[in-house]
Amino acid sequence: MKTKINVFTENIADDFAINERKFIAIAKKILRFYLSVIFDKSCLLGYDFDVISFDILYCTKDKTLDINRQYRAKDYPADIITFAIFADSEEKFVFDREINLGEIIIAIDKVYEEAAKKNTSFEHELAFLIGHGILHLLGFDHSVLEDYNFVVELQNKALEGIGV
Repeated sequence: MKTKINVFTENIADDFAINERKFIAIAKKILRFYLSVIFDKSCLLGYDFDVISFDILYCTKDKTLDINRQYRAKDYPADIITFAIFADSEEKFVFDREINLGEIIIAIDKVYEEAAKKNTSFEHELAFLIGHGILHLLGFDHSVLEDYNFVVELQNKALEGIGV
């Protein structure tokens, strides 16, 4: 499958600089890895397309708190929130042979906190969260422990597979 991948990013976390170009490349590699191993279990199965697109918004935990309160009836800041437009839609559509998967929202200050807690690098933690978000955009959830273990194992395999 020779699919074009478009990743659009925006950083509204004024106090945190992100090498957006670098993490766009990482996101594309992660998605390609997932497509090679779990395409037949994803929300993409059965659709004809040439392009896959999604957005990544980098922000702070204050923004994820606002989003959680406004859209998810939750009162805490999150490290990552996904809005899986394609996977969660009852009426999936492909426009001009392009699928828009949705949006991943990542709190950069939480990424730094988690990296310090886990004694890992910022780059690794951010790539891990991007991988997590992409899995949600592809229709994977982790409401039970078995699904959570599958998702985390797949995230780790993706990062190993792309050398992060």
